[in-house]
Amino acid sequence: MTTPDHSDAGASPADIPAIADAADAADMAGTTGITGTAGFEGAERRAAVIERRLHPVTPFRRAWAPIAVLAGWAVHDPDGTQQQLARLTTTVLLLGLAVLVPVAGLYGFLSWWCTHFAVTDTELRIRTGLLFRRTAHIRLERIQAVDVSRPLLARMAGVAKLRIDVVGADDKDELAFLGEQEARALRAELLARAAGFAPETAREVGEAPAYELLRVPPRALALSLVLTGATWGSLCAALVAPTVLWLTTHNLWTVLATALPLFGAAGASSAGRFVGEFDWKVSESPDGLRIDHGLLDRTHETVPPGRVQTVRFVEPLLWRRLGWVRVELDVAGSANSVLVPVAPRPIAESVVARVLHGVTVPEELSRPPRRAGWCVPVWWRGHRLAVTDTVFATRHGLLRRSLSLVPHAKVQSVRLSQGPWQRLWRVADVHVDTGAGKTVTARLRDAQEAARLLHAQAERSRTGRRDARPDRWMTSG
Repeated sequence: MTTPDHSDAGASPADIPAIADAADAADMAGTTGITGTAGFEGAERRAAVIERRLHPVTPFRRAWAPIAVLAGWAVHDPDGTQQQLARLTTTVLLLGLAVLVPVAGLYGFLSWWCTHFAVTDTELRIRTGLLFRRTAHIRLERIQAVDVSRPLLARMAGVAKLRIDVVGADDKDELAFLGEQEARALRAELLARAAGFAPETAREVGEAPAYELLRVPPRALALSLVLTGATWGSLCAALVAPTVLWLTTHNLWTVLATALPLFGAAGASSAGRFVGEFDWKVSESPDGLRIDHGLLDRTHETVPPGRVQTVRFVEPLLWRRLGWVRVELDVAGSANSVLVPVAPRPIAESVVARVLHGVTVPEELSRPPRRAGWCVPVWWRGHRLAVTDTVFATRHGLLRRSLSLVPHAKVQSVRLSQGPWQRLWRVADVHVDTGAGKTVTARLRDAQEAARLLHAQAERSRTGRRDARPDRWMTSG
């Protein structure tokens, strides 16, 4: 693993300038004849907002929308579509095609022409819509991640897609497509503005330097997929089910109709992950952890450490002899879920230490009492718990272990549940809810221990939130 040199960003954060009602003052000055410096400054700021269009290749991408509508209608009613096509002559089909292609091209051009975006002093504005207009106002201080995605055809055309992750929004707004250099420059500007740089210096800051923490070799990724139980499970299902059908029905078409989707699913579960996680690289920068991956579609994602709610170490059974783990994340308001697809445990823990500052993975985890086996036979042994000064940690699973770490500052609520059978054996479950809408559970704990844990964790969460680092961009570690 190679780690290139890096240096700190050349500029220092500045306070975001206060937003005055200069525009309104300028309007009043124009109607009353009163002039002033504030009015002229407001007019200059308003004039400085320049709307831009997407890359000229975008119409070709959007021209497929009318064709996709027709294809969806055909798939929805295949019998009716076949009957309609049977009635049409070759001349009519050619005429229809001659009309459809220009209409699709016109739609793509008009939708591109009606899409604009602009960066103001306080927000990113995106205006879209051909018939129904939509304007998105994205506050710059609410931006938590800006991802750059380059699908295969986009890479060939030299363009990229920009996806903006905003706090409190379920869906990401996107700008598709921009020139590759323009997308990177706009991403750097938005992150700098979100960090608090002044508008006049944000464009000069450029992309923050990055230090490579981890790169997953393709050979290790392929071997990890081979040693994953899900790969073998789907492959066994693809072999067993067609065999059983052949022995019972002796119908070749039934066997093929069953075997082909099963083999396709088995290949997609392994080959799809290999293609998506190929050349996985994790780098650290002042704006968060950067993740680059993808064989055909290259994706550049950013994980703000302050927004990470839960970290999970996943250990499939066949990985343990090699000491490998997979690290997954729960990030508030984001779909980013994988931090490290496969890596030796010490390296994975060193990367997690950059996400959760001051957090160490607990070595010793306590088991539930033996009487918990009457509630969950055998599998009760897989449930473990550890509470340190920084995290609430639980583990479950015997064949596929999963260790979840929740920083105390990220705990939103704590609950205790106890069913009638659990009350009989004096055990209870303690649930910890995070800001990502997920729950981590310490199962089958002694009832008295669970009651003490409930109150102690509530106090730790209050103390943790009070002393937590701010969820800001480009904060020094």
